[in-house]
Amino acid sequence: MKKLCIWLCIISGLISWETLQAQEAEVLPQDTLSIKKKFRKRPMTLRAGLDLYRPIRTQIDDEYSSFELVTDLNITDNLYIALEAGTEERTMQSEQVNFDVKGNYIKIGIDYNMFENWEGMDNQVYIGFRIASSSHELNVNNYLLYTTDHFFDDAITSSGYATGPRPDLSANWFEIVAGIKVELANNLYTGFSLRLNVLMGETVPEDFANLYIPGFNKVTDDNNFSVGFNYTLTYALPFRFGKKDKELQAD
Repeated sequence: MKKLCIWLCIISGLISWETLQAQEAEVLPQDTLSIKKKFRKRPMTLRAGLDLYRPIRTQIDDEYSSFELVTDLNITDNLYIALEAGTEERTMQSEQVNFDVKGNYIKIGIDYNMFENWEGMDNQVYIGFRIASSSHELNVNNYLLYTTDHFFDDAITSSGYATGPRPDLSANWFEIVAGIKVELANNLYTGFSLRLNVLMGETVPEDFANLYIPGFNKVTDDNNFSVGFNYTLTYALPFRFGKKDKELQAD
């Protein structure tokens, strides 16, 4: 009987020990999860810069002027909120019409980084999307008159009801984005992205059409798609929360 009591005590103790270990195993992931929610693996970083292609083209093309600012903010290790805003002005000859278009645009969306960085690296291979909107105006400078009599070669008119400004125009579109960002030096990045643009809505100018939309590119009658790209140079500004970092180390 004495031996039975001893064995019962031993078995009871083992069961209690296993139960305690199981409870600790259940609590540990919850604690770890709460820590991950409170503390980031990397500091929140705001990157800001510009699209280099646009000012370079502005210098070499007399009929083109544009400037674009780009920013992104990481909300998780691989997820970024992206914002781009710019202005564009262009003179174009489209078939029989010569016109100017100028305006501003803004794009906002999300980028997701698919690249697993090695220790000390901070590069991106990403996909994402943008919701974009423009506010612009168009001016028809001149157009070629339709005539069946070709005796006079000069049939271009710069006056009449069809010429002149078309103000207060707007357009909205959706962009699918794929690109890369590479850290050249500490906090300095260069990047390249390709865009597939899908026109969702527009204000049609009177007696004319939106043949070019700032930020979107050319518009055709055949479809509502266009393509674009940018080549960026950005600088990162990290926001470090030193108090929380110390608390994490203390824990």
